[in-house]
Amino acid sequence: MTVRDLTILGCSSQQPTRTRNHGAYLVRWNEEGLLFDPGEGTQRQFIFANVAPTCVTRMFISHFHGDHCLGLGSMLMRLNLDKVTHPIHCYYPASGQAYFERLRYGTIYHQTIQVIEHPIKGEGLVHEDENFRIEARYLEHGVDNLGWRVKEKDTRKFDKAKLDATGVKGPNVRILEEKGEVIIQGKNILLDEVSRIETGDVLAVAIDTLPCQAAIDLARGARLFLCESTYLESHRDLAEKHHHLTAKQAAEIAKAAGAEMLVLTHFSARYQDVEVFVREAKPIFPNTFAAEDFRVFPF
Repeated sequence: MTVRDLTILGCSSQQPTRTRNHGAYLVRWNEEGLLFDPGEGTQRQFIFANVAPTCVTRMFISHFHGDHCLGLGSMLMRLNLDKVTHPIHCYYPASGQAYFERLRYGTIYHQTIQVIEHPIKGEGLVHEDENFRIEARYLEHGVDNLGWRVKEKDTRKFDKAKLDATGVKGPNVRILEEKGEVIIQGKNILLDEVSRIETGDVLAVAIDTLPCQAAIDLARGARLFLCESTYLESHRDLAEKHHHLTAKQAAEIAKAAGAEMLVLTHFSARYQDVEVFVREAKPIFPNTFAAEDFRVFPF
């Protein structure tokens, strides 16, 4: 059975604490590993999470503030050390190309891995392949900062009862799938008569932003929405000053977007108990959870 979960490798904001590392978020999905905003110490967090770094196939950098990217170089070198044979796709704002290169080539090492860079120059669809459709939108953080919407491809699911009723079986199932129709005992059976299209799930990630329409658009109908909530409403003045969200504002975005599940993260070091964020958000969006280092959220 394919693993489908979000593992929190860190959930602090700029300043780590004794219990919260710099942010980093691993999504294992459809045999792939999507790593978002690997901050300092991410490589070591994999060890504590009991997850092999070699599962990573794609890395996303929302922006080039240190707590969102300082782990990029060490993660690439770790995958290089492990001699992974699959390509590593890296998505990041094109305006930060110089920072990406400094992180990627910051030390001496003999490169053996294949790194495929995706410097993002504009909004919208930024990559599409047989597994995922990836979209990006600019968020409001004072620097070029991207939020992500990752949608798995739609799949066709056969109805076994209908296949049995129409007598479609064995090699004829493949013929039906490839050609869209097959003749069984003189009757023409259409693909749509015995199957349906199952819409792929959506993951949305918005880390570091003021409230904005782009965040709502990214999270529209998302199965899981990972969203920053650096502050509580009692410190809303700080949230506005530093271009961040409060837990209440994150919940309002999730509600407006019709998301299914909200995971709050990127907490300021001033707060010791992350459950206060959940208590602020739940009255607006009941299906809210707080990230904690090494907590796993199946979806």
